[in-house]
This record gives sequence, structure tokens and C-alpha cells, in this order.
Amino acid sequence: MEALLAQMACRIGDVNGNVDRAVEAIREHPDADIAVFPELFLGGYTYRDLAGLSVRPDGPELGAVATAAAETGTAVVIGFAEEAGGRFYNSSACIDEHGALAGVYRKTYLFESERAAGFTDGEELLIVELAGRRVAPLICFDIEFPEPARQAMLAGAEVFVTSSANMDPFYLDHEIGSRARAHENRRPHLYANMVGRGDGLTFVGGSRSIAPTGEVLVEAGREREELLLVPVAEPGGVDWRTDYPRWLRPPLRIASRAPARAPVPAD
Repeated sequence: MEALLAQMACRIGDVNGNVDRAVEAIREHPDADIAVFPELFLGGYTYRDLAGLSVRPDGPELGAVATAAAETGTAVVIGFAEEAGGRFYNSSACIDEHGALAGVYRKTYLFESERAAGFTDGEELLIVELAGRRVAPLICFDIEFPEPARQAMLAGAEVFVTSSANMDPFYLDHEIGSRARAHENRRPHLYANMVGRGDGLTFVGGSRSIAPTGEVLVEAGREREELLLVPVAEPGGVDWRTDYPRWLRPPLRIASRAPARAPVPAD
């Protein structure tokens, strides 16, 4: 199985132009079984004008991407701002290799500035079948927490696929997080990040295909656009003694002997 990691810069506000670039990338890589694009790619990563930049899952913009997916037999995961019922979501459209919309994942762990801009938290994780694999889509900040990936693995996910717009100064957070989520769950992880600049942010690339061991199979640089055709590791292939999902236990009771303290407020 091979994946296209589309490490691209977005053009903020140019929805149709970004759609055209995604379609071109898909058509130029017909050998890819799945193509992964960055977070909020269609409208650009911005906190402004969510109403103007949002698209609907059944709209013509994602319809064009779906047509390219069907033409090439390539499943696609691509980020967009979604409007639904008067609310806005930071979402990923999951389109299967036949061009059908397999599902829409809404980011469950919003960055503080995203929530302040008007995005609404997603309320559920998602597993969809893409290119013959049970895929769990995640978005950016999601992978900095162990819980979403662990829950998805326990529910039967075979591959984690992350669309991201990680920026300075957080490169290390995602270098560690993307590998840790693969390693601790013993699942392959496809991670596609944005590059370039926009709205005062500098995006840091580092798109990578990660094996269940946490080993990086292929990795992009930090500054330029790259369309990487990369191998997707098979689940498993680890020493049974450190096949961590085999050894999971129910949550343990905590025996606290320390006096209770008020939580420290965030800065």
C-alpha cells in the first residue's frame, strides 16, 4: 500500500484554487492508494471569515475532489472548514477510492485560538474504510493527546491518518506525538502537515509515514512543498513482548495518600 502525503502550502481564501491544486496532485499520482492533505486545506488555515471559507460535504468543491478520487482509484483525506446547522467545524472529508464520501471527521481537540475564532468541538471519533483499511482520521492537536488514538485503536482502527497545520514553535510536539501515537498503539501513522506562511503563522512541514514501531519510514523537510509517495506499513510486525495493546488493563484505581490541592490555573 502506498500513500501520497501532500505537504502543501494553502492559499488563504482561494477555495477553488486549492481544490484545483488538490485535484491536480491526486491525478498526478494515480499509483497512490490514499492521498492525505493538510488541515483546513480547502479554505486555508485562518481564523477569519469562517462563513466565507466553509464548504459543505455534499458541495461542488469536495465533489471535484471525489471525482478525481474515482478517476484514479485513490482514497482521499482532506481538511476543510465545514458549516452545519449554523456552526463551523474544523473537519476532514474521507473520500473512498470509488469517490464516495465515507465520512466526515470533526476535530475533537481544538486549539484555543480555533475555538475563539468560532469553531465548535467535534463530539465523536470516526473509523472509515479507505483503500481496504480501517482508518481513523485525526486532525493536528488531536495527536498531542494519547486518548483519541488509543480509543480509535481499541475500536478497531488499523491506520491513523492525520491532517495537520502545525506551526512554529511546535515542530517537536508533533515529531514526538506522531511517532508516539504509532508506537504506543502499534499502528502505522500517516501524517501530512502544511508548509508556508499565512496570517502571521509559519507552518513547519515534517510530513511522515511512521511504522507501528515508531520508526519513520519517509519524512519531508520543514520548509518546502513536497508530494511524497510513501509506503504504508502493515499493522503489527513487532515483538510480541512489547505489543502494547495485548497488555492493556482496565483503568486502575488510584490510592491517594496526598492532601488534595487546588489545580494550578492556566496562564
